[in-house]
Amino acid sequence: MTANDLRFPLADLGQVRREVGHQIARVPGARAQGLLALVLLSLGAGATVAVPWQLGRIVDIVIDGGRDLVSAVVVLVIAAIAGAVLSAAGFFLVSRLSERVIAHLREEMVGTALGLPVHRVEDAGTGDLVSRSTDDVAMLSSAVTETVPILSSSLFTILATAVALVTLNWQFLIILVVVAPLYYLASRAYLAKAPQRYAAERSSMADRARKLLEAIHGRHTVRAYRMEAEMHERIRVTSQAVVDHGFAARMTMIVLQVWMSVGEFLILAGGLLVGYLTVREGVLTVGQVTAAMLMLIRLRGPLMMFMRVLDTVQSGYASLTRIVGVVVDPPAPVPDSGAPAAQGRVDMDDISFSYGDDWAVRDVDLHIRPGETVALVGASGAGKTTVAALLAGLRIPDEGSVLVDGVPVSSLSDAERVARLAMISQDVHVFSGTLREDLTLAKPDATDDELLAALDRVRADWIHDLVDGLDTEVGARGHQLEPVEAQQLALARILLLDPKVVVMDEATAEAGSASAGELEIAAEEVTRNRAALVIAHRLDQAARADRVAVMDQGRIVEQGTHAELVAAGGRYTDLWSAWSRGRA
Repeated sequence: MTANDLRFPLADLGQVRREVGHQIARVPGARAQGLLALVLLSLGAGATVAVPWQLGRIVDIVIDGGRDLVSAVVVLVIAAIAGAVLSAAGFFLVSRLSERVIAHLREEMVGTALGLPVHRVEDAGTGDLVSRSTDDVAMLSSAVTETVPILSSSLFTILATAVALVTLNWQFLIILVVVAPLYYLASRAYLAKAPQRYAAERSSMADRARKLLEAIHGRHTVRAYRMEAEMHERIRVTSQAVVDHGFAARMTMIVLQVWMSVGEFLILAGGLLVGYLTVREGVLTVGQVTAAMLMLIRLRGPLMMFMRVLDTVQSGYASLTRIVGVVVDPPAPVPDSGAPAAQGRVDMDDISFSYGDDWAVRDVDLHIRPGETVALVGASGAGKTTVAALLAGLRIPDEGSVLVDGVPVSSLSDAERVARLAMISQDVHVFSGTLREDLTLAKPDATDDELLAALDRVRADWIHDLVDGLDTEVGARGHQLEPVEAQQLALARILLLDPKVVVMDEATAEAGSASAGELEIAAEEVTRNRAALVIAHRLDQAARADRVAVMDQGRIVEQGTHAELVAAGGRYTDLWSAWSRGRA
Protein backbone atom coordinates (compact mmCIF):
# COMPACT_ATOMS: atom_id res chain seq x y z
CA MET A 1 0.00 0.00 0.00
CA THR A 2 1.46 3.35 -1.06
CA ALA A 3 1.36 6.68 0.76
CA ASN A 4 -1.23 7.90 -1.75
CA ASP A 5 -3.52 4.98 -0.84
CA LEU A 6 -3.47 6.02 2.82
CA ARG A 7 -4.43 9.62 2.22
CA PHE A 8 -7.88 10.96 2.86
CA PRO A 9 -10.04 10.46 -0.25
CA LEU A 10 -11.34 13.04 -2.69
CA ALA A 11 -15.12 13.46 -2.73
CA ASP A 12 -17.00 12.95 -5.99
CA LEU A 13 -19.61 15.37 -7.38
CA GLY A 14 -22.53 13.56 -5.75
CA GLN A 15 -20.87 13.60 -2.34
CA VAL A 16 -20.02 17.29 -2.69
CA ARG A 17 -23.61 18.15 -3.65
CA ARG A 18 -25.04 16.19 -0.73
CA GLU A 19 -22.65 17.70 1.79
CA VAL A 20 -23.13 21.26 0.56
CA GLY A 21 -26.90 20.73 0.58
CA HIS A 22 -26.67 19.44 4.14
CA GLN A 23 -24.66 22.48 5.22
CA ILE A 24 -27.09 24.86 3.51
CA ALA A 25 -29.97 23.19 5.35
CA ARG A 26 -28.18 23.93 8.63
CA VAL A 27 -28.44 27.69 8.03
CA PRO A 28 -31.70 29.06 9.50
CA GLY A 29 -33.95 30.47 6.78
CA ALA A 30 -31.57 29.45 4.01
CA ARG A 31 -34.35 28.70 1.51
CA ALA A 32 -36.08 32.05 2.05
CA GLN A 33 -32.76 33.90 1.81
CA GLY A 34 -31.87 32.09 -1.40
CA LEU A 35 -35.23 32.84 -2.98
CA LEU A 36 -35.05 36.52 -2.00
CA ALA A 37 -31.51 36.74 -3.39
CA LEU A 38 -32.72 35.20 -6.65
CA VAL A 39 -35.49 37.80 -6.96
CA LEU A 40 -33.18 40.71 -6.14
CA LEU A 41 -30.50 39.57 -8.57
CA SER A 42 -33.08 39.09 -11.33
CA LEU A 43 -34.52 42.57 -10.80
CA GLY A 44 -31.04 44.05 -10.57
CA ALA A 45 -29.99 42.41 -13.84
CA GLY A 46 -33.15 43.69 -15.51
CA ALA A 47 -32.48 47.23 -14.29
CA THR A 48 -28.87 46.98 -15.43
CA VAL A 49 -29.91 45.95 -18.94
CA ALA A 50 -32.44 48.81 -18.98
CA VAL A 51 -29.55 51.30 -18.88
CA PRO A 52 -28.25 50.67 -22.45
CA TRP A 53 -31.88 50.30 -23.62
CA GLN A 54 -32.63 53.76 -22.25
CA LEU A 55 -29.43 55.15 -23.77
CA GLY A 56 -30.62 53.95 -27.18
CA ARG A 57 -33.97 55.62 -26.58
CA ILE A 58 -32.16 58.86 -25.75
CA VAL A 59 -30.34 58.65 -29.09
CA ASP A 60 -33.67 58.42 -30.90
CA ILE A 61 -35.05 61.32 -28.84
CA VAL A 62 -32.10 63.51 -29.78
CA ILE A 63 -32.48 62.60 -33.46
CA ASP A 64 -36.20 63.49 -33.30
CA GLY A 65 -35.56 66.89 -31.80
CA GLY A 66 -34.93 66.32 -28.09
CA ARG A 67 -38.45 66.21 -26.68
CA ASP A 68 -38.84 64.30 -23.38
CA LEU A 69 -35.05 64.21 -23.02
CA VAL A 70 -35.15 65.19 -19.32
CA SER A 71 -37.62 62.45 -18.41
CA ALA A 72 -35.54 59.91 -20.35
CA VAL A 73 -32.41 60.93 -18.44
CA VAL A 74 -34.28 60.65 -15.13
CA VAL A 75 -35.41 57.13 -16.05
CA LEU A 76 -31.82 56.31 -16.99
CA VAL A 77 -30.51 57.46 -13.59
CA ILE A 78 -33.25 55.59 -11.75
CA ALA A 79 -32.49 52.40 -13.68
CA ALA A 80 -28.77 52.69 -12.94
CA ILE A 81 -29.36 53.28 -9.21
CA ALA A 82 -31.97 50.52 -9.00
CA GLY A 83 -29.64 48.07 -10.76
CA ALA A 84 -26.80 48.83 -8.38
CA VAL A 85 -28.91 48.68 -5.21
CA LEU A 86 -30.83 45.52 -6.13
CA SER A 87 -27.71 43.70 -7.32
CA ALA A 88 -25.79 44.73 -4.19
CA ALA A 89 -28.60 43.46 -1.96
CA GLY A 90 -28.66 40.16 -3.83
CA PHE A 91 -24.86 39.85 -3.62
CA PHE A 92 -25.03 40.50 0.12
CA LEU A 93 -27.56 37.74 0.74
CA VAL A 94 -25.71 35.23 -1.46
CA SER A 95 -22.33 36.08 0.11
CA ARG A 96 -23.68 35.85 3.65
CA LEU A 97 -25.30 32.50 2.94
CA SER A 98 -22.12 31.21 1.28
CA GLU A 99 -19.87 32.30 4.14
CA ARG A 100 -22.14 30.63 6.67
CA VAL A 101 -22.04 27.40 4.68
CA ILE A 102 -18.23 27.57 4.56
CA ALA A 103 -18.10 28.24 8.30
CA HIS A 104 -20.28 25.20 8.99
CA LEU A 105 -18.22 23.09 6.60
CA ARG A 106 -15.01 24.20 8.30
CA GLU A 107 -16.45 23.31 11.71
CA GLU A 108 -17.60 19.95 10.37
CA MET A 109 -14.14 19.21 9.00
CA VAL A 110 -12.32 20.17 12.20
CA GLY A 111 -14.79 18.20 14.30
CA THR A 112 -14.44 15.16 12.06
CA ALA A 113 -10.64 15.42 12.07
CA LEU A 114 -10.59 15.62 15.87
CA GLY A 115 -12.81 12.55 16.04
CA LEU A 116 -10.67 10.47 13.68
CA PRO A 117 -8.63 7.65 15.15
CA VAL A 118 -5.15 9.05 15.71
CA HIS A 119 -3.56 6.23 13.74
CA ARG A 120 -5.76 7.16 10.77
CA VAL A 121 -4.35 10.70 10.77
CA GLU A 122 -0.82 9.35 11.20
CA ASP A 123 -1.27 6.91 8.30
CA ALA A 124 -2.62 9.60 5.99
CA GLY A 125 0.16 11.95 6.97
CA THR A 126 -0.26 15.08 9.06
CA GLY A 127 0.76 17.16 6.03
CA ASP A 128 -2.33 16.00 4.14
CA LEU A 129 -4.70 16.99 6.94
CA VAL A 130 -2.83 20.25 7.64
CA SER A 131 -2.99 21.15 3.94
CA ARG A 132 -6.73 20.43 3.76
CA SER A 133 -7.54 22.34 6.94
CA THR A 134 -5.42 25.40 6.04
CA ASP A 135 -4.59 25.78 2.34
CA ASP A 136 -7.81 24.22 1.07
CA VAL A 137 -10.11 26.02 3.49
CA ALA A 138 -8.40 29.33 2.67
CA MET A 139 -8.62 28.62 -1.07
CA LEU A 140 -12.33 27.71 -0.85
CA SER A 141 -13.16 30.79 1.22
CA SER A 142 -11.23 33.01 -1.18
CA ALA A 143 -12.87 31.38 -4.20
CA VAL A 144 -16.37 31.88 -2.81
CA THR A 145 -15.65 35.48 -1.83
CA GLU A 146 -14.26 36.29 -5.25
CA THR A 147 -16.58 34.29 -7.49
CA VAL A 148 -20.05 34.37 -5.95
CA PRO A 149 -20.70 38.07 -6.74
CA ILE A 150 -19.11 37.72 -10.19
CA LEU A 151 -20.96 34.54 -11.08
CA SER A 152 -24.28 35.92 -9.84
CA SER A 153 -23.88 39.21 -11.68
CA SER A 154 -22.58 37.60 -14.87
CA LEU A 155 -25.23 34.89 -15.08
CA PHE A 156 -28.21 37.17 -14.52
CA THR A 157 -26.81 39.89 -16.77
CA ILE A 158 -26.20 37.43 -19.61
CA LEU A 159 -29.72 36.04 -19.35
CA ALA A 160 -31.36 39.47 -19.12
CA THR A 161 -29.30 40.78 -22.06
CA ALA A 162 -30.20 37.78 -24.21
CA VAL A 163 -33.90 38.34 -23.54
CA ALA A 164 -33.61 42.06 -24.30
CA LEU A 165 -31.75 41.49 -27.58
CA VAL A 166 -34.29 38.97 -28.83
CA THR A 167 -37.05 41.39 -27.86
CA LEU A 168 -35.48 44.08 -30.06
CA ASN A 169 -35.15 41.83 -33.10
CA TRP A 170 -35.04 38.10 -33.58
CA GLN A 171 -31.99 38.43 -35.83
CA PHE A 172 -29.82 39.16 -32.81
CA LEU A 173 -30.59 35.60 -31.79
CA ILE A 174 -28.28 34.52 -34.63
CA ILE A 175 -25.32 36.01 -32.78
CA LEU A 176 -26.15 34.01 -29.68
CA VAL A 177 -26.68 30.83 -31.70
CA VAL A 178 -23.29 31.23 -33.38
CA VAL A 179 -21.31 32.26 -30.30
CA ALA A 180 -22.88 29.96 -27.71
CA PRO A 181 -21.34 26.75 -29.13
CA LEU A 182 -17.94 28.44 -29.16
CA TYR A 183 -18.16 29.30 -25.48
CA TYR A 184 -19.54 25.86 -24.74
CA LEU A 185 -16.62 24.16 -26.49
CA ALA A 186 -14.16 26.50 -24.79
CA SER A 187 -15.54 25.78 -21.33
CA ARG A 188 -15.79 22.06 -22.05
CA ALA A 189 -12.17 21.91 -23.23
CA TYR A 190 -11.15 23.84 -20.13
CA LEU A 191 -13.14 21.70 -17.72
CA ALA A 192 -11.84 18.50 -19.33
CA LYS A 193 -8.33 19.29 -18.14
CA ALA A 194 -8.58 21.89 -15.39
CA PRO A 195 -10.07 19.77 -12.54
CA GLN A 196 -7.35 17.11 -12.78
CA ARG A 197 -4.62 19.72 -13.06
CA TYR A 198 -5.89 21.73 -10.12
CA ALA A 199 -6.38 18.58 -8.04
CA ALA A 200 -2.80 17.58 -8.89
CA GLU A 201 -1.64 21.03 -7.83
CA ARG A 202 -3.45 20.76 -4.47
CA SER A 203 -2.11 17.24 -3.95
CA SER A 204 1.45 18.34 -4.67
CA MET A 205 1.00 21.14 -2.15
CA ALA A 206 0.00 18.51 0.42
CA ASP A 207 3.13 16.51 -0.46
CA ARG A 208 5.25 19.59 0.04
CA ALA A 209 3.64 20.30 3.41
CA ARG A 210 4.21 16.69 4.48
CA LYS A 211 7.88 16.75 3.50
CA LEU A 212 8.41 20.04 5.29
CA LEU A 213 6.72 18.76 8.46
CA GLU A 214 8.75 15.55 8.35
CA ALA A 215 11.98 17.51 8.02
CA ILE A 216 11.07 19.85 10.88
CA HIS A 217 9.75 17.23 13.29
CA GLY A 218 12.56 14.79 12.51
CA ARG A 219 15.32 17.38 12.50
CA HIS A 220 17.28 15.60 15.23
CA THR A 221 17.28 12.33 13.28
CA VAL A 222 18.13 14.17 10.07
CA ARG A 223 21.14 15.77 11.71
CA ALA A 224 22.20 12.58 13.45
CA TYR A 225 22.30 10.68 10.16
CA ARG A 226 23.54 13.70 8.17
CA MET A 227 20.54 13.52 5.87
CA GLU A 228 20.31 17.29 5.31
CA ALA A 229 21.18 17.08 1.61
CA GLU A 230 18.70 14.26 1.04
CA MET A 231 15.89 16.10 2.83
CA HIS A 232 16.67 19.28 0.89
CA GLU A 233 16.44 17.31 -2.34
CA ARG A 234 13.09 15.77 -1.34
CA ILE A 235 11.68 19.21 -0.53
CA ARG A 236 13.09 20.60 -3.78
CA VAL A 237 11.43 17.82 -5.78
CA THR A 238 8.04 18.34 -4.13
CA SER A 239 8.33 22.12 -4.49
CA GLN A 240 9.15 21.72 -8.17
CA ALA A 241 6.11 19.49 -8.54
CA VAL A 242 3.96 22.32 -7.15
CA VAL A 243 5.46 24.67 -9.72
CA ASP A 244 4.98 22.20 -12.61
CA HIS A 245 1.38 21.40 -11.73
CA GLY A 246 0.62 25.08 -11.17
CA PHE A 247 2.06 25.98 -14.58
CA ALA A 248 0.01 23.25 -16.25
CA ALA A 249 -3.14 24.55 -14.56
CA ARG A 250 -2.44 28.12 -15.68
CA MET A 251 -1.81 26.99 -19.26
CA THR A 252 -5.40 25.81 -19.45
CA MET A 253 -6.47 29.36 -18.60
CA ILE A 254 -4.25 30.81 -21.33
CA VAL A 255 -5.89 28.55 -23.92
CA LEU A 256 -9.29 29.66 -22.63
CA GLN A 257 -8.29 33.30 -23.13
CA VAL A 258 -7.60 32.60 -26.82
CA TRP A 259 -11.11 31.14 -27.24
CA MET A 260 -12.50 34.18 -25.44
CA SER A 261 -10.84 36.59 -27.87
CA VAL A 262 -12.35 34.78 -30.83
CA GLY A 263 -15.79 34.85 -29.16
CA GLU A 264 -15.57 38.60 -28.48
CA PHE A 265 -14.70 39.29 -32.12
CA LEU A 266 -17.68 37.27 -33.35
CA ILE A 267 -20.06 39.03 -30.93
CA LEU A 268 -19.05 42.53 -31.99
CA ALA A 269 -18.78 41.70 -35.69
CA GLY A 270 -22.15 39.96 -35.65
CA GLY A 271 -23.76 42.84 -33.78
CA LEU A 272 -22.49 45.40 -36.28
CA LEU A 273 -23.67 43.29 -39.23
CA VAL A 274 -27.16 42.71 -37.83
CA GLY A 275 -27.43 46.36 -36.81
CA TYR A 276 -26.44 47.56 -40.26
CA LEU A 277 -28.95 45.28 -41.98
CA THR A 278 -31.86 46.11 -39.68
CA VAL A 279 -31.32 49.88 -39.94
CA ARG A 280 -31.00 49.70 -43.75
CA GLU A 281 -34.25 47.78 -43.97
CA GLY A 282 -35.94 50.17 -41.53
CA VAL A 283 -36.71 47.42 -39.04
CA LEU A 284 -34.84 49.16 -36.19
CA THR A 285 -34.00 52.75 -35.48
CA VAL A 286 -30.47 54.04 -34.96
CA GLY A 287 -31.20 54.37 -31.26
CA GLN A 288 -32.39 50.77 -30.98
CA VAL A 289 -29.29 49.48 -32.77
CA THR A 290 -27.18 51.68 -30.48
CA ALA A 291 -28.89 50.09 -27.49
CA ALA A 292 -28.27 46.62 -28.93
CA MET A 293 -24.57 47.32 -29.52
CA LEU A 294 -24.21 48.78 -26.03
CA MET A 295 -25.79 45.61 -24.66
CA LEU A 296 -23.41 43.46 -26.67
CA ILE A 297 -20.43 45.51 -25.55
CA ARG A 298 -21.61 45.26 -21.95
CA LEU A 299 -22.13 41.54 -22.48
CA ARG A 300 -18.42 41.08 -23.13
CA GLY A 301 -17.67 41.99 -19.52
CA PRO A 302 -19.94 39.41 -17.85
CA LEU A 303 -18.86 36.73 -20.32
CA MET A 304 -15.20 37.48 -19.73
CA MET A 305 -15.65 37.48 -15.96
CA PHE A 306 -17.72 34.32 -16.08
CA MET A 307 -15.09 32.43 -18.07
CA ARG A 308 -12.18 33.85 -16.12
CA VAL A 309 -13.53 32.86 -12.74
CA LEU A 310 -13.74 29.28 -13.96
CA ASP A 311 -10.05 29.26 -13.04
CA THR A 312 -10.84 30.20 -9.45
CA VAL A 313 -13.96 28.04 -9.40
CA GLN A 314 -12.00 24.97 -10.42
CA SER A 315 -9.33 25.62 -7.82
CA GLY A 316 -12.03 26.17 -5.19
CA TYR A 317 -13.87 23.03 -6.28
CA ALA A 318 -10.66 21.00 -6.06
CA SER A 319 -10.25 22.28 -2.49
CA LEU A 320 -13.91 21.53 -1.75
CA THR A 321 -13.51 17.90 -2.86
CA ARG A 322 -10.55 17.54 -0.52
CA ILE A 323 -12.42 19.09 2.41
CA VAL A 324 -15.55 17.01 1.84
CA GLY A 325 -13.29 13.98 1.42
CA VAL A 326 -12.52 14.24 5.14
CA VAL A 327 -16.09 14.77 6.36
CA VAL A 328 -17.97 12.56 3.89
CA ASP A 329 -17.26 9.39 5.83
CA PRO A 330 -17.02 10.40 9.48
CA PRO A 331 -15.73 7.76 11.87
CA ALA A 332 -18.34 5.85 13.81
CA PRO A 333 -17.91 6.33 17.54
CA VAL A 334 -15.97 3.46 19.04
CA PRO A 335 -18.32 1.75 21.49
CA ASP A 336 -17.20 0.72 24.93
CA SER A 337 -15.25 -2.51 24.68
CA GLY A 338 -16.37 -3.71 28.06
CA ALA A 339 -12.84 -3.35 29.40
CA PRO A 340 -12.43 -4.08 33.10
CA ALA A 341 -11.69 -1.39 35.65
CA ALA A 342 -8.49 0.46 34.80
CA GLN A 343 -5.46 -1.26 36.33
CA GLY A 344 -2.52 -0.21 34.18
CA ARG A 345 -1.32 -3.55 32.80
CA VAL A 346 0.46 -3.42 29.42
CA ASP A 347 1.12 -6.44 27.21
CA MET A 348 2.86 -5.99 23.88
CA ASP A 349 3.09 -9.47 22.38
CA ASP A 350 5.27 -10.25 19.37
CA ILE A 351 4.53 -6.94 17.65
CA SER A 352 5.97 -5.92 14.30
CA PHE A 353 5.40 -2.71 12.37
CA SER A 354 6.62 -1.36 9.05
CA TYR A 355 6.43 2.14 7.58
CA GLY A 356 7.07 0.75 4.12
CA ASP A 357 9.50 -1.86 2.85
CA ASP A 358 11.61 -2.24 6.00
CA TRP A 359 10.51 -3.30 9.47
CA ALA A 360 10.73 -0.45 11.98
CA VAL A 361 9.88 -2.81 14.85
CA ARG A 362 10.18 -6.57 14.69
CA ASP A 363 9.04 -9.31 17.14
CA VAL A 364 8.92 -7.05 20.19
CA ASP A 365 7.66 -8.48 23.48
CA LEU A 366 7.25 -6.00 26.30
CA HIS A 367 5.14 -6.28 29.44
CA ILE A 368 4.63 -3.60 32.08
CA ARG A 369 2.98 -4.31 35.41
CA PRO A 370 0.76 -1.77 37.21
CA GLY A 371 2.97 0.75 38.98
CA GLU A 372 6.13 -0.32 37.12
CA THR A 373 8.36 2.04 35.16
CA VAL A 374 10.16 0.60 32.14
CA ALA A 375 12.83 2.64 30.37
CA LEU A 376 13.36 2.01 26.68
CA VAL A 377 16.87 2.86 25.49
CA GLY A 378 18.85 2.47 22.30
CA ALA A 379 20.57 4.38 19.54
CA SER A 380 18.67 6.85 17.38
CA GLY A 381 16.57 4.94 14.86
CA ALA A 382 16.43 1.77 16.96
CA GLY A 383 12.60 1.88 17.03
CA LYS A 384 11.92 3.37 20.47
CA THR A 385 9.50 6.06 19.32
CA THR A 386 7.64 3.53 17.15
CA VAL A 387 7.10 1.28 20.17
CA ALA A 388 5.80 4.29 22.11
CA ALA A 389 3.45 5.18 19.25
CA LEU A 390 2.14 1.61 19.11
CA LEU A 391 1.42 1.57 22.83
CA ALA A 392 -0.28 4.97 22.67
CA GLY A 393 -2.49 3.80 19.79
CA LEU A 394 -0.96 6.23 17.30
CA ARG A 395 -0.05 3.26 15.13
CA ILE A 396 -1.62 -0.16 14.66
CA PRO A 397 0.85 -3.07 14.57
CA ASP A 398 1.09 -5.11 11.38
CA GLU A 399 1.60 -8.22 13.48
CA GLY A 400 1.06 -9.02 17.13
CA SER A 401 -1.12 -7.27 19.69
CA VAL A 402 -0.93 -4.27 22.02
CA LEU A 403 -3.16 -4.79 25.06
CA VAL A 404 -3.96 -2.48 27.95
CA ASP A 405 -5.77 -4.24 30.77
CA GLY A 406 -6.27 -7.14 28.40
CA VAL A 407 -8.02 -5.11 25.68
CA PRO A 408 -6.48 -4.02 22.32
CA VAL A 409 -5.68 -0.31 22.45
CA SER A 410 -7.47 0.27 19.13
CA SER A 411 -10.68 -1.23 20.59
CA LEU A 412 -10.89 1.13 23.55
CA SER A 413 -13.54 3.83 23.40
CA ASP A 414 -12.55 7.42 24.07
CA ALA A 415 -13.77 7.23 27.65
CA GLU A 416 -11.94 3.95 28.28
CA ARG A 417 -8.75 5.25 26.69
CA VAL A 418 -8.72 8.49 28.71
CA ALA A 419 -9.08 6.53 31.95
CA ARG A 420 -6.13 4.32 31.10
CA LEU A 421 -3.62 5.91 28.79
CA ALA A 422 -1.87 9.21 28.15
CA MET A 423 1.21 10.16 26.18
CA ILE A 424 3.53 13.12 26.54
CA SER A 425 6.42 13.95 24.27
CA GLN A 426 9.09 16.60 23.97
CA ASP A 427 6.87 18.69 21.68
CA VAL A 428 4.11 20.01 23.94
CA HIS A 429 1.51 22.61 23.07
CA VAL A 430 0.35 25.53 25.17
CA PHE A 431 -3.18 26.43 24.14
CA SER A 432 -4.16 30.09 23.86
CA GLY A 433 -6.31 31.11 26.79
CA THR A 434 -5.99 31.40 30.52
CA LEU A 435 -3.75 29.05 32.45
CA ARG A 436 -6.86 27.68 34.14
CA GLU A 437 -8.46 26.86 30.78
CA ASP A 438 -5.27 25.16 29.63
CA LEU A 439 -5.19 22.93 32.71
CA THR A 440 -8.89 22.10 32.86
CA LEU A 441 -8.68 20.54 29.41
CA ALA A 442 -7.55 17.46 31.33
CA LYS A 443 -10.14 17.77 34.09
CA PRO A 444 -12.97 20.22 33.34
CA ASP A 445 -14.44 20.10 36.85
CA ALA A 446 -11.13 20.62 38.67
CA THR A 447 -11.10 23.26 41.41
CA ASP A 448 -8.45 25.96 41.65
CA ASP A 449 -6.93 24.13 44.60
CA GLU A 450 -6.56 20.98 42.51
CA LEU A 451 -4.96 22.95 39.68
CA LEU A 452 -2.49 24.63 41.99
CA ALA A 453 -1.70 21.32 43.68
CA ALA A 454 -0.92 19.71 40.32
CA LEU A 455 1.39 22.59 39.42
CA ASP A 456 3.07 22.31 42.80
CA ARG A 457 3.68 18.57 42.34
CA VAL A 458 5.55 19.23 39.07
CA ARG A 459 7.63 22.00 40.69
CA ALA A 460 6.02 24.77 38.62
CA ASP A 461 6.96 27.49 41.12
CA TRP A 462 6.72 30.13 38.39
CA ILE A 463 2.95 30.18 38.92
CA HIS A 464 3.53 32.33 42.02
CA ASP A 465 5.30 34.98 39.94
CA LEU A 466 2.30 35.50 37.66
CA VAL A 467 0.30 38.55 38.74
CA ASP A 468 -2.99 37.08 37.55
CA GLY A 469 -2.20 33.54 38.68
CA LEU A 470 -4.48 31.00 37.00
CA ASP A 471 -6.20 33.83 35.12
CA THR A 472 -2.97 34.67 33.25
CA GLU A 473 -3.35 34.54 29.48
CA VAL A 474 -0.85 32.05 28.04
CA GLY A 475 -0.12 30.75 24.58
CA ALA A 476 0.51 32.55 21.31
CA ARG A 477 -1.45 35.66 22.32
CA GLY A 478 -0.51 35.76 25.98
CA HIS A 479 2.35 35.10 28.38
CA GLN A 480 5.01 33.05 26.63
CA LEU A 481 6.05 30.09 28.77
CA GLU A 482 9.65 28.91 28.67
CA PRO A 483 10.17 25.37 27.25
CA VAL A 484 10.67 23.90 30.73
CA GLU A 485 7.57 25.71 32.01
CA ALA A 486 5.52 24.43 29.09
CA GLN A 487 6.73 20.90 29.82
CA GLN A 488 5.75 21.26 33.48
CA LEU A 489 2.32 22.48 32.39
CA ALA A 490 1.92 19.39 30.21
CA LEU A 491 3.01 17.13 33.07
CA ALA A 492 0.50 18.85 35.37
CA ARG A 493 -2.24 18.05 32.86
CA ILE A 494 -1.25 14.38 33.04
CA LEU A 495 -1.59 14.47 36.83
CA LEU A 496 -5.06 15.97 36.51
CA LEU A 497 -6.02 13.39 33.90
CA ASP A 498 -4.74 10.64 36.23
CA PRO A 499 -4.33 7.78 33.72
CA LYS A 500 -3.12 4.33 34.76
CA VAL A 501 -0.56 4.13 31.92
CA VAL A 502 1.81 6.90 30.90
CA VAL A 503 3.99 6.94 27.79
CA MET A 504 6.80 9.51 27.95
CA ASP A 505 8.68 9.99 24.68
CA GLU A 506 11.67 12.16 25.61
CA ALA A 507 9.32 14.23 27.74
CA THR A 508 12.22 15.62 29.79
CA ALA A 509 14.47 16.53 26.88
CA GLU A 510 14.66 20.07 28.30
CA ALA A 511 16.41 18.65 31.35
CA GLY A 512 19.71 19.92 29.99
CA SER A 513 18.71 23.38 31.16
CA ALA A 514 19.16 25.00 34.54
CA SER A 515 15.84 23.49 35.64
CA ALA A 516 17.00 19.92 35.03
CA GLY A 517 16.36 18.79 38.59
CA GLU A 518 12.83 20.17 38.76
CA LEU A 519 11.85 18.61 35.45
CA GLU A 520 13.26 15.19 36.38
CA ILE A 521 11.43 15.28 39.72
CA ALA A 522 8.23 16.30 37.94
CA ALA A 523 8.55 13.35 35.55
CA GLU A 524 9.10 10.95 38.45
CA GLU A 525 6.01 12.38 40.18
CA VAL A 526 3.93 11.71 37.07
CA THR A 527 5.13 8.10 36.70
CA ARG A 528 4.80 7.21 40.39
CA ASN A 529 2.27 4.41 41.00
CA ARG A 530 1.51 4.16 37.27
CA ALA A 531 2.59 1.80 34.54
CA ALA A 532 5.05 3.92 32.60
CA LEU A 533 7.03 3.47 29.42
CA VAL A 534 9.80 6.06 29.33
CA ILE A 535 11.80 6.65 26.15
CA ALA A 536 15.04 7.58 27.88
CA HIS A 537 17.40 9.85 26.01
CA ARG A 538 19.45 10.18 29.21
CA LEU A 539 20.69 6.96 30.76
CA ASP A 540 20.43 8.33 34.28
CA GLN A 541 16.66 8.14 33.67
CA ALA A 542 17.07 4.47 32.80
CA ALA A 543 19.11 3.90 35.94
CA ARG A 544 16.18 5.06 38.08
CA ALA A 545 13.60 2.91 36.27
CA ASP A 546 12.36 -0.40 37.65
CA ARG A 547 13.39 -2.15 34.45
CA VAL A 548 15.32 -1.31 31.29
CA ALA A 549 14.67 -2.62 27.77
CA VAL A 550 17.41 -2.12 25.20
CA MET A 551 16.48 -1.80 21.51
CA ASP A 552 18.72 -2.29 18.51
CA GLN A 553 17.60 -2.27 14.88
CA GLY A 554 13.92 -2.59 15.78
CA ARG A 555 14.27 -5.44 18.28
CA ILE A 556 14.57 -5.66 22.05
CA VAL A 557 17.95 -7.26 22.63
CA GLU A 558 18.18 -6.96 26.43
CA GLN A 559 15.86 -6.55 29.41
CA GLY A 560 16.53 -6.31 33.12
CA THR A 561 17.31 -3.89 35.91
CA HIS A 562 20.01 -1.30 35.48
CA ALA A 563 22.42 -3.20 37.70
CA GLU A 564 21.77 -6.50 35.96
CA LEU A 565 22.36 -5.05 32.50
CA VAL A 566 25.51 -3.16 33.48
CA ALA A 567 26.93 -6.39 34.89
CA ALA A 568 25.89 -8.44 31.87
CA GLY A 569 28.51 -6.90 29.60
CA GLY A 570 26.14 -6.53 26.65
CA ARG A 571 24.76 -3.68 24.57
CA TYR A 572 23.55 -1.72 27.61
CA THR A 573 26.99 -1.97 29.21
CA ASP A 574 28.49 -0.31 26.14
CA LEU A 575 25.85 2.42 26.19
CA TRP A 576 26.34 3.05 29.90
CA SER A 577 30.10 3.19 29.57
CA ALA A 578 29.89 5.69 26.73
CA TRP A 579 27.33 7.74 28.68
CA SER A 580 29.49 7.76 31.81
CA ARG A 581 32.61 8.81 29.87
CA GLY A 582 30.62 11.60 28.20
CA ARG A 583 29.43 12.94 31.53
CA ALA A 584 32.95 12.77 32.96
